[in-house]
Amino acid sequence: MNSLIKLELTRALRNRKFLFFSVMYPSLLFLIIAGNADSTSKVDGTGLTLPTYMMVSMASFGALTAVLMGNSERIAKEREGGWVRQLRLTTLPGRGYVLAKTASAAVVSLPSIVIVFVVAAAVKDVRLDAWQWLALTGAIWAGSLVFAALGVAIGYLATGDAVRPITMITYFGLSMLGGLWMPTTTFPQWLQDIAKWLPTHAYAALGQAIEQSRAPHAQDIAILVVSFALFAGGAAWLYRKDTLKA
Repeated sequence: MNSLIKLELTRALRNRKFLFFSVMYPSLLFLIIAGNADSTSKVDGTGLTLPTYMMVSMASFGALTAVLMGNSERIAKEREGGWVRQLRLTTLPGRGYVLAKTASAAVVSLPSIVIVFVVAAAVKDVRLDAWQWLALTGAIWAGSLVFAALGVAIGYLATGDAVRPITMITYFGLSMLGGLWMPTTTFPQWLQDIAKWLPTHAYAALGQAIEQSRAPHAQDIAILVVSFALFAGGAAWLYRKDTLKA
């Protein structure tokens, strides 16, 4: 499985278009959204300034882009190209393939997180304690595993022709409704009630809790744990199902 992870990393790092959208695009969005914001006005209900709030949101969005967009389309193409069929001839179990895809995508997401932090600190003068920077990096990186597993599941659920629109709808829906592009406090109440149950909302909430120097809500942790179990379990089941069809 280690060899497969190394192969996946090499393939991802050679894809310049993928690296741009997963690494540079979130930082550009951060500058567009928070570039003209002052450092005193606070986002309602958070006590955080807009640049500080959006830094976590865009770092989470960048990690989401890297693991979700990268996994789903690549897997669907691999299925059509026969690569996955070749893997079935090896001793690699279904869970090993899922874990390899998830782990390699999560590693690629790390640069996007760090670059957003660097841009926020350098351009918008966002300042946190050293432990908060480290905790934010670890929490956002670890949380991206949830969406890496979702990307694998979508890659096995959809055909090569359908995977892109399904991934895009999922990607933009989770990003917007989960509050990664704008604070959910700006939503109507009924939409806020929906958003708080989405894994992307819980994902960003972990980082915001660290910025606020408090423990994360148990509900947010539970949502992420359950989501990961569902997505990873679904991905493994779809892999086995696809194997039986071959």
